[in-house]
Amino acid sequence: MISPDQHRIPTAIDPHTPALALMDGLDLEGKTALITGGYSGIGLETCRALGSAGARVIIPARNRHKAEKALVSVTGMIEIADMDLADLSSVRRLAGDIVSSGQPLHLLINNAGIMACPLSRTPQGWETQFGVNHMGHFALTLGLLPALRTALSSRVVCLSSTGHAICGVDFDDPNFEQREYDKWRAYGQSKSANALFAVGLDAREKQNGIRAFAVHPGGIMTDLQRHLETEEMAQLGWLNPDGSLSERAAKMFKTPAAGASTSIFTATSPLLSSIGGVYCEDCDVANLATEDSPRYRDVRAHAVDTELADQLWELSLELLEKA
Repeated sequence: MISPDQHRIPTAIDPHTPALALMDGLDLEGKTALITGGYSGIGLETCRALGSAGARVIIPARNRHKAEKALVSVTGMIEIADMDLADLSSVRRLAGDIVSSGQPLHLLINNAGIMACPLSRTPQGWETQFGVNHMGHFALTLGLLPALRTALSSRVVCLSSTGHAICGVDFDDPNFEQREYDKWRAYGQSKSANALFAVGLDAREKQNGIRAFAVHPGGIMTDLQRHLETEEMAQLGWLNPDGSLSERAAKMFKTPAAGASTSIFTATSPLLSSIGGVYCEDCDVANLATEDSPRYRDVRAHAVDTELADQLWELSLELLEKA
């Protein structure tokens, strides 16, 4: 089943609006947010926007020195905490520290991710894109539920991607143990999982004041492309052979500041006060894809289906229990 709310509102917000512009008149003093991947790319711009409105922002970091250097330009109450999404012990430690503080968590933005990397595995044996993009965030979010519930009204934003259109989750072999590894199918699977997680989380926690959303930020050139060679990005139509941005990409891609705007929209907009469990893009709820939908717009049914979300939830719990 697909949510009847999975359609444009519409909001009339320009998709290229920078995240900071959406903070005009918004006061987040007294609110606490946590952003994974909050010290680079759109995560950094999301941190900058929330910090500008007075929020206390916690940034988990695998590399504290790199995070400190990147966050120098960000004003506000910014705190760095040690965490590696691929290391369950560090994920559980951070979640436990936050919960034991007794302080509420109002916003959780699961922003960190990797894309199209060579085959590797987490210490638990999970394929790395599935393990980091989905399972790490699944474990973190479940660990933070007491703090999110304490806030009474909180939101969880899960960064997905139009890459979800590549494929859904292979429930029989999510970790590529039986099938040949394909870096793009692994990425597509992880992004479908991110969207399904938002659907499943919202269904289970809205009664506790937690609403969850999946977000496609748009095409953006960031460190996410670090595993791709110039030649491959040229084949994808993103770059010219000389490495410069292609005309097609120049029209389609956003700046990191504009890419962060849909995360900010879903985290703060009153237009979503009675909505949850939906996939959003371009500062609006996305339409459900049809046969005529462009490749880079709308959401495919396999990423927002409630039955598939339940199936993923059970699989994820099973994987955590075995880890």
